[in-house]
Amino acid sequence: MILDAPTLMAVTVFVALIVGMLFLLSWGQARRTQALAVWGLAHLIGAGGSALLCGRGVIPDWLSIGLANTLLLLAYGMIWSGARSFEGRRTAPTALMAAPALWIAACLVPAFYESVTARVILASSAASVLCLLCAHEFWRGRPEPLVSRGPAILLLASQAALYAVRIPASLVFPVPAVNPVASPWVAVLCFAALLYMVAIAFLFMALAKERLEWEQRLSALTDPLTGVVNRRGLEERASVLLASGRATLLLFDLDHFKRINDTFGHGIGDAVLVGFCTLARTLLPPQAVFGRLGGEEFACVLPGDSAAEPIAETIRHALAGMRAECIPNLRVTVSVGAARGEAGLDALLERADRALYRAKRLGRDRVVWDGPAPRPVREISAAS
Repeated sequence: MILDAPTLMAVTVFVALIVGMLFLLSWGQARRTQALAVWGLAHLIGAGGSALLCGRGVIPDWLSIGLANTLLLLAYGMIWSGARSFEGRRTAPTALMAAPALWIAACLVPAFYESVTARVILASSAASVLCLLCAHEFWRGRPEPLVSRGPAILLLASQAALYAVRIPASLVFPVPAVNPVASPWVAVLCFAALLYMVAIAFLFMALAKERLEWEQRLSALTDPLTGVVNRRGLEERASVLLASGRATLLLFDLDHFKRINDTFGHGIGDAVLVGFCTLARTLLPPQAVFGRLGGEEFACVLPGDSAAEPIAETIRHALAGMRAECIPNLRVTVSVGAARGEAGLDALLERADRALYRAKRLGRDRVVWDGPAPRPVREISAAS
């Protein structure tokens, strides 16, 4: 198969234009994802640079060489900037313009401008670094479980490697200075660039779509007031712990919460709920699953034979010891029902609820187990 470089370059221009417009169209439907707009502008700028490259030998060299590569390096910089925007980071204008500025400065040196090999090495090095930086940005955001993140990282890293290989290749197989487009390497690179452009654009749009879906999923599993998971989220996340065997469930109920709402107002009541969740999440171990069941009732699932009773007592005493300076007579306590075993979540909830009912009958502000406590725990004074 014979690859015709001029034809491939022309196709690249039109594909870049179409991809850029698709990015902007996608951004119009998801304005929160600013990265889509940045990537769209990057591809439109890249299309302009590619169009100038197609005019090599027809238009002045300062356009087909100087300005064309400046626009292409700016496009790669904007793709990197879009990746940073996608991960919630800003890009300084000086960093964005570093590669184009370096190219312009180098082109002002006659010895560099007259050497095709030197130009290829600098342009390839800059593009390779920018692709690696883009891959690194996605790598830094890997805790977010997006399916397309891994393929995007691999694709960008391989594109960086392709540009890096071009550097020694240009020394071994120099590009002809008279008609560089005639070199078979130019056709291969154009073909590879076209494939990478389409594949990366597909993955970038998939990333944006997956993030929106992930945010919607999190929203469906999160209590909007307190920020902890709701009952559905608790059931989903706790199922993983329960599937591994024994688990402990702590059922929290804020004492006399209706009285707090009636006395101080619902705004203070909401602040109490948020404060309790903040306190609990601070004191619970990282592997705990904590969520709001509804109203003033919360549940926590701890894996295995975790030291659940000391944890429950610590939360109870910490809440009882909290005071609001603006409302000195506000005192909040919590009753806790606890159950342990290998049963499912519903069964543990039922047992913990029985224990919670006993805690309320015994005067509230205490931890009661369904059955004997796993081991005695030294009483913690409220002042400690």
